[in-house]
Amino acid sequence: MYLNLVIIIIYSVALVLIFMYALAQLNLLVNYLSAQKKKAKTPFLDFNNPDKVPYVTIQLPVFNEEYVMERLLKNIALMDYPKDKLEIQVLDDSTDNTVKTTSAQIKALEKQGLDIVHICRTNREGFKAGALKEGLKIAKGEFIAIFDADFLPQTDWLKKTIPHFTDDNIGVVQTRWGHINRNYSTLTKIQAFALDAHFTLEQVGRNSKGHFINFNGTAGVWRKECILDAGNWEGDTLTEDLDLSYRAQLKNWKFEYLEDVVTPAELPVVISAARSQQFRWNKGGAENFRKMMWRVLKSKNISPKTKLHGVLHLLNSTMFLNVLIVGILSIPMLYIKNEYAHLKPYFYVMSFFVISTIIFFVCYWHMYKRSYGGGFKNFIKYIGMFFTFFSIAMGFSLHNSIAVIEGHIGKRSEFVRTPKFNIKTLKDSWKGNKYLKKNISINVIFEGLLMLYFAFGMYSAFIVGDQGGDFGLFPFHLMLFIGFGFVFFKSLTSKA
Repeated sequence: MYLNLVIIIIYSVALVLIFMYALAQLNLLVNYLSAQKKKAKTPFLDFNNPDKVPYVTIQLPVFNEEYVMERLLKNIALMDYPKDKLEIQVLDDSTDNTVKTTSAQIKALEKQGLDIVHICRTNREGFKAGALKEGLKIAKGEFIAIFDADFLPQTDWLKKTIPHFTDDNIGVVQTRWGHINRNYSTLTKIQAFALDAHFTLEQVGRNSKGHFINFNGTAGVWRKECILDAGNWEGDTLTEDLDLSYRAQLKNWKFEYLEDVVTPAELPVVISAARSQQFRWNKGGAENFRKMMWRVLKSKNISPKTKLHGVLHLLNSTMFLNVLIVGILSIPMLYIKNEYAHLKPYFYVMSFFVISTIIFFVCYWHMYKRSYGGGFKNFIKYIGMFFTFFSIAMGFSLHNSIAVIEGHIGKRSEFVRTPKFNIKTLKDSWKGNKYLKKNISINVIFEGLLMLYFAFGMYSAFIVGDQGGDFGLFPFHLMLFIGFGFVFFKSLTSKA
């Protein structure tokens, strides 16, 4: 009986936390829709007047990027900005042969008149944060634009972003990510689906009401003064971008998010690459919750509502842990429900929390509609995409929960880069990518066991109760079964 009580309490708390997160998302949707009615005009900057054009440094933090390095440098070299006001820093921590090939390409670009410098460190202290900090020491620019190796900004990107700094309070301008290989596979489609939600509902929803948002690590510009005033880059978390973003906003710097400026990038096409990226993002989020929560709550410069959204933002990754808890405990809860008739009122109340899924469904529909348009056909496609996304996201919940727990308890780990592929179509092959992991994590075995566990959950629906079964949780267990099955089998087969 005591074990049942513990299960009920933990299950209930996790459901309530998920419901709170859903309500926060609903509030962001309201903010987002409100912001669409009040589109601000782009500030004007006279690029024909040399005295008005600020100096910009583009930083390209790279590490062993054999497959995309040439593409990156060719793209950046096309940037339409006065050459006498532009510096490019290639912050190269590579440990393979790309150091030589990159150096040769940089020398060729120098001959074309570009101010480009190749900065190679003898160690990877601080990882990406350390590389950015090292480059900042000698950066000539008043503004620092940052691009990861798989990003391909348009030639007029700086001309669309730099004018927003005419407001001296703006410390960061962040642009929306695009996806050059969105339709490559189911995996890339659901990654794009999730990122689109972040870059529409969350970034716009928070930014439009003055709540804290985050620089996304790439495809954005920092005011150099803002970086230094906030305490510079720090490498004590795996998401140095989120860390510096919060420290800057706590110092009253304002962030500008440009939804209409899209910066194309490549999504991971192999599940092992997606796993490493997800692990870093989710662990880093939990690390920043530990680091920044009390600073946010104690701040006298921000409103209670901004504090609430800030804490929920920092807890984003912890939702995976709540989903995993609800999923695992839902099967014993099915048996408890049918064993103790006097608990029926409780289960009626708990069924109310299905509204969380409805809220997510509504919020994500508005995001999907923005990208693909409305109409009945698109709505039907959306239903399939939503449940595919939700299933696979739940399939990642064990992997991401381990990352979250490590982040909350302070377990340190190295910055593991996401392998790049230079892949756009199904004709392109990722086979033989030398940066992919060859081994299979022990976590994959547990994901396979969870797949079987939720198959048992579906079977349980037929055998519990006296009225021919209880199918209330059957769709939930089916989605968990599909999600863990997808992650398990893809992890077994997607090896280099």
